[in-house]
Amino acid sequence: MINGKSESYTGTSIFDPVLCELMYKWFCPENGLILDPFAGGSVRGIVANFLGYNYTGIELRQEQVDSNREQALNILDVKNQPQWYCGDSNKVLDDNWQTKFDMLFTCPPYMDLEVYSDLKDDLSTMSDDDFTKHYNSIIKKSCNLLNNDAFAIAVVGDVRDKKTGFYKDFITITKIAFYNAGLKLYNEAILLENGLNTAAMRADKQFTSGKKLVKVHQNVLIFKKP
Repeated sequence: MINGKSESYTGTSIFDPVLCELMYKWFCPENGLILDPFAGGSVRGIVANFLGYNYTGIELRQEQVDSNREQALNILDVKNQPQWYCGDSNKVLDDNWQTKFDMLFTCPPYMDLEVYSDLKDDLSTMSDDDFTKHYNSIIKKSCNLLNNDAFAIAVVGDVRDKKTGFYKDFITITKIAFYNAGLKLYNEAILLENGLNTAAMRADKQFTSGKKLVKVHQNVLIFKKP
């Protein structure tokens, strides 16, 4: 699979719609209900409802929710709109939800790689310890809302510590979060990024300056709830 998250004119990442279509068709039942606790961006929601699924996303930033809704209205029929809730997933998921979902599909913030806002509940602004604590809580609450035998898919990439240069092993952090929520790893795929064609040009400078290899992929982790 080629093409991961690319950069928009705003500088923020755009999720790959082809990956959305594949994951939905392969791992979600027809007309299934999809939950996304990290719903920045409109792509996952628009693709889901366009294909006949029903998407519910939770996003912290009101301006992002407004943008998502505007884009969805430009593409989908007004009677076929994804549902976006504005708020902290760690709190919103504490509400008395009467719905069970058939799939979880998300792309969480890559720790502090990209800071999205200055809101106190924004995971991207937290220390590594606080991030991991809140992240585990959100994953567990989300998975509690899944039907048995449902799949949960997280698209993640590793992140380097900005001071030391060491990897934080975000892939393992994510796996542990889902294990703690009672799910099991079922499949794992590699998603090649758009920057693959320029990797060779970046590799020499990056390796010479810091002995760091160029990363050209993300991990697609596919879990299943027993």
